[in-house]
Amino acid sequence: MIKKGPDYLNEERDRIEKLKAYEYEAYAQGYELIAGIDEVGRGPLAGPVVAAAVILPPDFFLPEVNDSKKLTYKIRHELADAIKESSIAWSLAAIFPPYLDQINILNATREAMRSAVEHLTPAPDFLLIDAVKLHDINIKQISIVKGDSNSVSIACASILAKVERDRSMEAFDLLYPGYGFARHKGYGTREHLEALMRQGICPIHRESYAPVRAIREGGNYGYQPGLFDQDHA
Repeated sequence: MIKKGPDYLNEERDRIEKLKAYEYEAYAQGYELIAGIDEVGRGPLAGPVVAAAVILPPDFFLPEVNDSKKLTYKIRHELADAIKESSIAWSLAAIFPPYLDQINILNATREAMRSAVEHLTPAPDFLLIDAVKLHDINIKQISIVKGDSNSVSIACASILAKVERDRSMEAFDLLYPGYGFARHKGYGTREHLEALMRQGICPIHRESYAPVRAIREGGNYGYQPGLFDQDHA
């Protein structure tokens, strides 16, 4: 995972230090337990939305930590294990269909994030959240646009959430074969939409999403490149 060479490690230390700017600002204000929170899985047509919360020590350093979307499958899994080992605390939470359909994806995202925060031990005293504000939670928080690229804590949370969701979709691939969940992770790829039209919906599909709803109602939802596709390597 870690490339050898003093230049590489020095460059990575400098990069990670820059990613700690929000964390250092919170430390300077007297906060000690700073949690980064992120979610994965708003866009897919199937499966859960997964949130992760992680509290890192002030001296945290792990080469290659970055926004999970910028990492390979193998590196994400290696980093996830290392993050869990070196963190002060970490937690994961997921909201699945059909409950996700009942409360809508934004509320499902917030509920998963809130649950992840509430299960951290020790409890955080400051939250750095990727692009979302959590209401009804009495902890100082900052919402950061593209937080997974601008905060080391949020980047680590994005990795934990992505790895957990990938693993869940790989398990669902065994439970509901024929859809290709292990490959596309529930996103609206051509393969997935063709399988939907061929096999119909299964219990983990999000019936509130237009392509799934159209097929449930007997329609034929044609593939539209880029509409739901996402890098899920």
